Amino acid sequence: MNPLTATELQTSFINCSKREATSIPLPDLSDLTWANLDFLAWRNARTPQRAYLVAPMPDGPVGLVFRIAAARNAAGAMRSSMCEFCHTVHSAGGVTLFTAIKAGTRGRRGDSVGNYFCSDLSCSAYIRQLKRPRRVQPVNTLGEAERIERLRTRLSGMVANVLAG
Repeated sequence: MNPLTATELQTSFINCSKREATSIPLPDLSDLTWANLDFLAWRNARTPQRAYLVAPMPDGPVGLVFRIAAARNAAGAMRSSMCEFCHTVHSAGGVTLFTAIKAGTRGRRGDSVGNYFCSDLSCSAYIRQLKRPRRVQPVNTLGEAERIERLRTRLSGMVANVLAG
């Protein structure tokens, strides 16, 4: 992913108003290793039920605002869940439902799209093995380049789904 400025981030959001986009708390951009990111995502420390994702797309970066579902009573530490983006398997709590309001008219009607992602939004680090989950992973027959391509394909599909009117 190419480095983005604060202005580029704030103007990239497609499923919120411009006023809301300017009030989104941004992460520290100076501390990022952009080359290891397939998308930039962060959670709102002040509002834990909010998260943000900015994806590089052919026509420029696209930002999405997510609501995070409240955690339900987990079935114990032995329960496993898999991230839809990077296919990393996590113990209970390691995967969370992130819901994005659709862009445009459908979003104003309340239509939304939900996906299960790594709770810490570190998919890019997991597929590059820069970060390891606590849970033992199934054998993966894909190389790193193929895992990255799969993640980017899923990411593009999710963005297209939010844009679909």
